[in-house]
Amino acid sequence: MDNLTHSLTGLMLSRAGLNRWYPRADLVLIVSANIPDIDILAIARGPLYYFEQHRGITHSISAAPVMALLPVLLACAIGRTMRGWAAAWGISIIGVASHLLLDWTNTYGVRMFLPFSAQWVHLDLNNLFDLLIWAVLLLGCLGPLVGKLVSSEIGAKSGAGRGLAIFALSFFLIYDFGRFLTHQRAVEILNSRLYRDGPPTRVAAFPTAGISPLEWQGWIERPEFVMHFPVNVRQEFDPEAGSIIYKPTPVPALDAARQAPEVQVFLKFAQYPLWSVRVADNPEGAHQVELRDWRFPFGAAALVDSSNRVISSSFHY
Repeated sequence: MDNLTHSLTGLMLSRAGLNRWYPRADLVLIVSANIPDIDILAIARGPLYYFEQHRGITHSISAAPVMALLPVLLACAIGRTMRGWAAAWGISIIGVASHLLLDWTNTYGVRMFLPFSAQWVHLDLNNLFDLLIWAVLLLGCLGPLVGKLVSSEIGAKSGAGRGLAIFALSFFLIYDFGRFLTHQRAVEILNSRLYRDGPPTRVAAFPTAGISPLEWQGWIERPEFVMHFPVNVRQEFDPEAGSIIYKPTPVPALDAARQAPEVQVFLKFAQYPLWSVRVADNPEGAHQVELRDWRFPFGAAALVDSSNRVISSSFHY
């Protein structure tokens, strides 16, 4: 998820009751809810290296206790005391865990089991940005401020926002559980149809740009092609209404392109790879091979000459 969602989730966790464990719980939880994204430092070695490291070891369960120490050290340095560090570390681990769980829910996914497994895991429930989640978390954040203004006008005592924080976190859980159920239904619909007289070898459903949990982007794969179409779990589904993309004919240039470093890195990430091969303008007899993941607009490319040697390769957002 985006860092605003992570930050607000950390703040809501604090206000929901974890701030009773440690005086600077707000700081610890907001920082710990974002600390796995410290992998942004890898951009110093270039975009490909950052892409390779992103949502890697800093987002793993095994590294969570270590990552959780950094916010604790920051809070202790600001407070100039190590008193209460164990409690701070406990809530910091909760903040880090919230980051991993939220990243797990979206389409990009996370390599949660490094260094034991490099498998990407993703529930495909949410986009990286979700306006409805933003709205509810912001309500939980700003509600107490509005309450204080009103209370100051009437001379009443204002609340600490615990009720709104619990509401926001509960809504988040219920909302994602509802999306999980409708996502499963969308996958079942896609799996139950024939496409060009044959069953799919693989299906997937991804969130749309909107906030409706009933609407999904459907994707199916057959040996010769892939198809994608809108899926509404409350409406009749037409398996012939999708857009079709045919896979390229296997050529030696494809095998050669797989050896390019950028392509190898991208293949470790791509869960739904789409290849394209076209004749290059220069040099004579060369082919331009491009690879992207169907979910995202970035990918890798290789220029292969007539002798099936890679002349150049690149990674691009």
